[in-house]
Amino acid sequence: MEEESKLSSESRSTMMQLIFPSDTNYHGTMFGGKVMEYMDKIAAITSMRHARKPVVTASTDSLDFVAPIRVGEVIEVEAFVTWTHKSSMEIFVKVQTENVYSGERKTAVTAFFSFVALDETGKASRVPAVVPVTDEEKALHASAPGRYELRMQRKRDRQRTQ
Repeated sequence: MEEESKLSSESRSTMMQLIFPSDTNYHGTMFGGKVMEYMDKIAAITSMRHARKPVVTASTDSLDFVAPIRVGEVIEVEAFVTWTHKSSMEIFVKVQTENVYSGERKTAVTAFFSFVALDETGKASRVPAVVPVTDEEKALHASAPGRYELRMQRKRDRQRTQ
C-alpha cells in the first residue's frame, strides 16, 4: 500500500436514526428529502475523514429508493470511499431499515456521492488513493471509473447546453 493511500475502512462511517411521525409523509413513509439529508451528511463525514480536509458535494448519482422506510423503524446510514481521483472522492452510501422488534433488515436506499476536497484557499486539493479490501469495496472500486466517466460526460453535456 502506498504511503498516500488509505483503506476504505479507515473512513467508513455509520449513523443510526429512529423514524418518527414527523419524519414521514401522509403515506407513513419517510420523506425522501430527509433520507437524502442524512445520506449527504454521512458522505461528507466519510470524505472529510478520508481527505482530512474540508469538502464540498459535487454530485449525487444513482439515488435509488428500493424499499419504504416506515414510522418506528431504525435506519442505519453507512458510507465508505469507493474510489478517488485527483481531488475527488466517490462515496457509496447505503441506508438499511431495521424492525427492532423482529430484527428484520432491508436495504432501503443506495447512492453514490462525489465530493471534492478543498485547500485553505477553497481550491481543489489532492486526496489520498483508496485501497479496497472487502469484496463489496473491491467490486465498487472496479466499477468506479465507469461511473466517473459518466459524471464527466454529463458535465460536458451540461456545459454545451448552457
